[in-house]
This record gives sequence, C-alpha cells and structure tokens, in this order.
Amino acid sequence: MVAANGITLHVQRLDPVDGPDDDRAGPRPTVVLIHGMASDTMASWYFTMAEPLVRAGFPTVLYDLRGHGRSTRPATGYTLDDLVDDLAALLAELAVTGPLLLFGNSFGGTIAFAYAARHRERVVGIVAVESAPPIPEWMRRVAVRFDRVATRLAQEPALAEIGARRGPIAARRAADTGRMLADTSLARELPASRLPSTGALAAIDCPVLCLYGGRSAVGELAGPVRELLPQTRVVVLPDEKHSVLIDVPQTVRRHVFDWLTEQCGLVTTTPATP
Repeated sequence: MVAANGITLHVQRLDPVDGPDDDRAGPRPTVVLIHGMASDTMASWYFTMAEPLVRAGFPTVLYDLRGHGRSTRPATGYTLDDLVDDLAALLAELAVTGPLLLFGNSFGGTIAFAYAARHRERVVGIVAVESAPPIPEWMRRVAVRFDRVATRLAQEPALAEIGARRGPIAARRAADTGRMLADTSLARELPASRLPSTGALAAIDCPVLCLYGGRSAVGELAGPVRELLPQTRVVVLPDEKHSVLIDVPQTVRRHVFDWLTEQCGLVTTTPATP
C-alpha cells in the first residue's frame, strides 16, 4: 500500500530477476499497467500481461485506481485530472524516474493518454486495449455506459441474474461496482472532467498501439484516434468483445510484443506461456 496524492493505493511492483535475454536490448522502460473503470482492478493485467513483461526484462508496476480493488475509496475526487495526479504521485513515491511504457485497458488507456499529454517527455509508448484518448465522443460514451450500469445494478434481480449467467465471482464484482457508483461521485465527475486540449493530445509523439474487439462499438473510435495520432497502429480482433484482454490474452501478448520490437525498437520476443 502506497500513500500518494492524499489517498492510499494498492500497488504491485514486479522487477525482473535477470536482464533481457538479448544483450542488445539495454535497460528497459518501466511498464505501468492501468486497469479500467468501475468493474475492473489490476488483476486483469496481473493475470494476462504482467508476468510475460517481467520475464522479458521490463520492470512493471500495477495498481488499483482510487475507489477500486484495495485502494482507498473516497466519496469524491474522480476527475481525469485526479486520476492522472494519482499516477504521477505514485511514480514519484516509487522513485520511478526513467522512461515509461503505459498500458491501459478500457478507461485505463484514457488515463495513459492524459498522462502522456501532460508528461510527453517521459512516455516512450502507449498500449490501449478497447480505449481512446480523452476526446469528447469517448467521454460521452463513458457517461452513457455509467448510466446504464448504475440503472441496471439498482434493480433487485440484477445481481442474481449476473450470478446465474456468469458465476458468483462476477456477481460479487457487480455488487461492488453498484456500491461504488452509489457511494461515490465517480459517475458524475468523470464524464464531466476537464479534458486535455486537442493540441496537447496531438503532440504525443511516441508509438501507440490500439487493440479493439471486432464486436465492440469502441472500435468505431479507431478513425478519430488515427486522425489525432497518425502514428497509431490499430489492430482489430474479429469476433471479440470489449473483454478482449481477458478473453484472448495470448493474442494480445503476441501483438504487443511484435509492436514493442517493430515500433518501439525494443529487441524482444513473445515469452512462451508456462
């Protein structure tokens, strides 16, 4: 647990035991894995990408966003600026001062883009899974999503239906999401956040990888993302939904490690799955 920006964040820091397999690789940037909003925690990254990245020689940091997992859940303070401030303060507390690779799932990718808009000199690459930069259309969709989830979870049969269809763990997670949306200002504050200027976002000059599920409406934002950041490599995974990170982690890993080699100049190969 790490005190940062006035709250306590649940953090997992993983450092490679050995250096990268290829001596030409040199020191690795630190990877920061940022999970999505409301129903997600750092576990989604821990069980999909964290270990392969560490085995490839990348120091890796995971954390639960404020209000999520085992981190502090304040009643207010859920603007995009708050979330970026949390990340900046956490990195300072951990004495992570070198270059960063930011990975974000769903709204975690939005936090990554917003951090890069503010600290462009530190970020050497961004991986966004089912996400987009903080642009008005994406934030509008986030507001709609929050409203739908809050309305559904407020209905008495919802948790029983989720449990019957997806199991008791999913039901417990949904119950916690319902409590979060009821007890905090998250659903009101986040969609109304002050956004980085278009110029600040367009100035992000590091390589970007965006992965989308072919059956997810989030992929409709691939065009605007490319217009804003033309260096972006967009990968659409057919037949996959918003949960692409959890559903096909091996495919995600393959695309990520190919991109790290080809676009970021980091000599690496996809670690074999144990």
